Amino acid sequence: MRTVKYFSFLCILFLSLMSSASSAQRLPATVTDALNRSAIPLQAVGVYVQQVTGAAPVLALNAEAGFNPASTMKLVTSNAALDLLGPAFTWKTGVYATGTQDGDVLNGDLIIKGSGDPKLVTEKFWQLLRQVRASGIREIRGNLVLDRSVFAAMPYDPARFDDEPAKPYNAGPDALLLNYKVLALHFLPQPMHLAVAVQSDPPVAGMPIAAPVLSNGPCGDWQTGLNAQLDAGGLRFDGSYPSSCGEKTWYLHPYGLSSTEYFGRVFRELWRESGGVFSGAVTEGVTPVDARLVAEWQSPSLPEVVRDINKYSNNVMARQLLLTIAAETGNLPATPEAAATIVKGWLDHKGIDTSKLVIENGSGLSRIEQVTPALMGRMLAAAFRSPVMPELMSSMPVVGLDGTMRKRLVDDTVAGHAHIKTGSLDGVRAVAGYVLAASGRRYVVVCIINDIHAVRGQAAQDALLQWVYEKG
Repeated sequence: MRTVKYFSFLCILFLSLMSSASSAQRLPATVTDALNRSAIPLQAVGVYVQQVTGAAPVLALNAEAGFNPASTMKLVTSNAALDLLGPAFTWKTGVYATGTQDGDVLNGDLIIKGSGDPKLVTEKFWQLLRQVRASGIREIRGNLVLDRSVFAAMPYDPARFDDEPAKPYNAGPDALLLNYKVLALHFLPQPMHLAVAVQSDPPVAGMPIAAPVLSNGPCGDWQTGLNAQLDAGGLRFDGSYPSSCGEKTWYLHPYGLSSTEYFGRVFRELWRESGGVFSGAVTEGVTPVDARLVAEWQSPSLPEVVRDINKYSNNVMARQLLLTIAAETGNLPATPEAAATIVKGWLDHKGIDTSKLVIENGSGLSRIEQVTPALMGRMLAAAFRSPVMPELMSSMPVVGLDGTMRKRLVDDTVAGHAHIKTGSLDGVRAVAGYVLAASGRRYVVVCIINDIHAVRGQAAQDALLQWVYEKG
């Protein structure tokens, strides 16, 4: 009799578990309807929804399958960085001198040593050079030596990802990254003179700019119409600029210049503007042990950098951050492979399965990076219970308000109640983050679509976020 009762108990338990699993696999009707209208099959969709205080998902579909996460991969990189480096972490860029100083003349080299600062922008670099001038150095009679040794020297092809090397997101990692290695070109039509004024920010020494001709007609795809040509000899435009465009700014990755050429040319111009004199060469090298520190720049703290990465999906900064994880944990010179091993170990320590995790550069701008929705969801649930939760959550776009989610769900009740990171590539659409439901309960929500029709998947993902807000 006891055996029969025990068998009956097992049957009931099994049926209960099967029922629970079936319920977890069943997507809300609003989501499945949106997927059907978009011709996206269920096997192309990965979903994971879990209450942050819960131990199991309340909704899961293909949750253990590997998906390309696009830019939601930045959550893995930024969460690992906040946890491993700490929210008080900053990058330091040091300026050193060799030789002797005679009055305001340095009879030696000036060395700039980078640590991978993702946010060394023009105005901050100018302030650093002002510190050097304030130290008493006006003329440099040696060379400018750039020390990038904290990151491993690796071949990098900016056209490899999408054959768009001039796009700013295709700039490569650099331990002395300056201004994201981007030129902001400002175009101002001057109809009275039948000309166009072009100004570069940052200013670049020795790079003449041949302005485009002014034309009539619609603005349209004005960037393509410019037909820009940039190399070591300068910048010219073989096309034209329509006067109907008015003032415009074009952010351009000057891939025709090496990182050393770009840095050196900006240095020469800013040093000249600060009253300095320099006629030496710009080279790469390692800081000598006997070099003396002249000035040092400290970056904003890590949470501010992570905010820029996640709110605005900055791929270049995310690459820098991944390599910094390796560098700051003693893996010098830092490589993406070493950083990926560290991040996997960090997740393994939390009991999260990383068997299907693939990290190429940590930004999601990759065709091979892979996560499972369950990994992303469990990581976010663990992050919510961690000391760095406020920094991570506040770095994500707020639905309907800012970042990459500012134009989505603005008229729905979930607006303002969810922090969601987005991701998009050809064939990929993803969202991941937190939803504060109307009930007051908070949920982790992950939805990744890998399909030829993924671009149509936004409606289904928005429907899922709204459903979690209403029913959670």
